[in-house]
Amino acid sequence: MSDTSDALFQPYALGGLELPNRIVMPPMTRSRASQPGDVPNELMAAYYAQRASAGLIVSEGTWISPLGKGYAWTPGIHSPAQVAGWRKITQAVHKAGGRIFAQLWHVGRLSHTSLLDGQAPVSSSAIQAEGVNVFVAESNGTPGFVQASKPRALKLEEIHAIVDDYRQAARNAMAAGFDGVELHAANGYLVNQFIDSNANDRTDAYGGSLENRLRFLAEVTQALIEGTGDKRRVGVRLAPLTTLNGCADADPETTYLAAAKLLGTLGIAYIHFAEADWDDAPHMPVEFKRQLRAAFPGTLIYAGKYTAERARIALNEGWADLIAFGRPFVANPDLPERLRIGAPLNTHDRATLFGGSAHGLTDYPALAAA
Repeated sequence: MSDTSDALFQPYALGGLELPNRIVMPPMTRSRASQPGDVPNELMAAYYAQRASAGLIVSEGTWISPLGKGYAWTPGIHSPAQVAGWRKITQAVHKAGGRIFAQLWHVGRLSHTSLLDGQAPVSSSAIQAEGVNVFVAESNGTPGFVQASKPRALKLEEIHAIVDDYRQAARNAMAAGFDGVELHAANGYLVNQFIDSNANDRTDAYGGSLENRLRFLAEVTQALIEGTGDKRRVGVRLAPLTTLNGCADADPETTYLAAAKLLGTLGIAYIHFAEADWDDAPHMPVEFKRQLRAAFPGTLIYAGKYTAERARIALNEGWADLIAFGRPFVANPDLPERLRIGAPLNTHDRATLFGGSAHGLTDYPALAAA
């Protein structure tokens, strides 16, 4: 499929992996894990294997510990059964010729007591994410969205224990056959709740100054390097200018340039930037992207309403190395081939995004079938 005249289809070396193209399937929550136990399953394996022509797949967010869960029917990577379930998925993707990283996820305050056996969610601070809803299941199995519960602030020893949870999750991911791991430090989840100034009112070593607010990011990233045994197998997802799920920073460009420099010193493989993708979202200037390129020596991935045309511009201008296409991958299992030849794209069914069966997950037609 390599086409050296098309920037999207030039091969790329990511750490020790050889990617056949510059197209990434980013993390997308689909809430199809088997119950009880939130175990990855054969249906999910079929879904990911269908999309193995991506240069790189990053799995849906997978929670690292019971208190890290924030949405119903999402898979974990905490129990032996979950690790075994993910192994089926990585084997299916590899058999289909693909490469897959696990996105490691702790939602922090973006959860509900009904998902946590009655416990309150945890966060950097006891600040509620007002107006933010999370996906839950009623006692009769009916899905729905409810206001996230008010969190409690983590104690110092609990922060250290969560860093250990991340290290173990990285070990579990490697045991499950993943090619690497991505830290979810974006979109208002736990690591983001430490980074962004309006979500962190701590007065200890994890709050206040920018250096302190980046401390948790640094410690977790180092734990993932230790857990995988290879810094080239670690990426981090950041969302510098978004205010998704109630997180915002007083000076985001300064904060995230510092975060990029920090991650560069740790030597990780990539940073995956999530640009806002809603209609009135804040714009991420190209000049800021160029500054991020100068700050971080590794691979840069961008995601956020990219078309093939916009993706080629980003790659040709040099501020991006790989481009992630989110919802187009939902409805187009053969998205790279469609982008290569300019074929029409299937449209996804919003009603089937979260929860359900094979319908809306594995039954979208490929070009040959269509």
